[in-house]
Amino acid sequence: ASRGDVRGGRIAERAGVPVRVLAPGGLAVDRWSESIFAACRQARVDVVVMAGFLHLVRIPHDFSGRVINIHPSLLPAFGGQGFHGMHVHRAVLERGCTVSGCTVHLVDDEYDHGRVLLQQPVPVLPDDSPESLAARVFAAECQVLPEAIRRIAAGLLP
Repeated sequence: ASRGDVRGGRIAERAGVPVRVLAPGGLAVDRWSESIFAACRQARVDVVVMAGFLHLVRIPHDFSGRVINIHPSLLPAFGGQGFHGMHVHRAVLERGCTVSGCTVHLVDDEYDHGRVLLQQPVPVLPDDSPESLAARVFAAECQVLPEAIRRIAAGLLP
C-alpha cells in the first residue's frame, strides 16, 4: 500500500496476508516503483492489485500483465491523471452521461491506460448526486474486482 490507512490493508491483515506500506516519500517514480516491485518479488506475489492506488508507477518487464487496477468509470471515458473518486463522478454528471460504471484493467506506465479486462455498467439516474452515483459504482466495483481476480487465478484472464 502507498498509505497505512487503506481499507484493503486492514482487510488483508485480518485475512493473514502480510501488508507492507511503501509511501512515495519524495522518491522519483522510477526509484519508488523499483522498491514496490522488489517487495512484490520478495513476497513472491502472482498478481498486484492496485485498488484505490492513486500514483503512477513504472511496471517492470517481469510484472507486465500481472498488475491490475479498478477504476470508477467505463474506461477509456473519464480516465487519466486527476480522474479518481468523486472527480470522476462529478465529471460524469456534468457531461450528462446516462451510463457510468467501473473497469478492471491491466496497469501499464500510463494512468488508466492498460487493456480492459472487465467492465460493469451502472445507470446514471436523473436525480443522482456524485455521492449517490459513487455508491452504486462502488457496489459494482465490489463485484467486478473479485470476479476479475477469480478469473485471473483460473487462467481465464488476461
